[in-house]
Amino acid sequence: MRARGKKLIWIAPLALLAMLAFVALGGTVVRLLWNALLPDLFGFHAVTFWQALGLLALSRILFGGFGLRGGSRRAGRAQLWARMTPEERERFRHRMEDRFGVEPPEAEV
Repeated sequence: MRARGKKLIWIAPLALLAMLAFVALGGTVVRLLWNALLPDLFGFHAVTFWQALGLLALSRILFGGFGLRGGSRRAGRAQLWARMTPEERERFRHRMEDRFGVEPPEAEV
């Protein structure tokens, strides 16, 4: 148990630093791209780092949601596959093979 506690002592601060670095890098990238492109193209004002972070958060809210989808896409595909009849599955396999040249993996039930 002590080894696990020692691991957590190192992992928690490193995870916090990694998250802060990720946020700082994201804000900097958004600021640099905005200030390099939009003022010249559309006449928008340049933004500060904090405004860039706000834009990043706003785009996450508008386009990315809050991560509350309730399930994975893989689960949705498995449900779709389970609802198919054997004939529909075979047709799907043939279409995949014709379109992409590879046979899809076996069913995920």
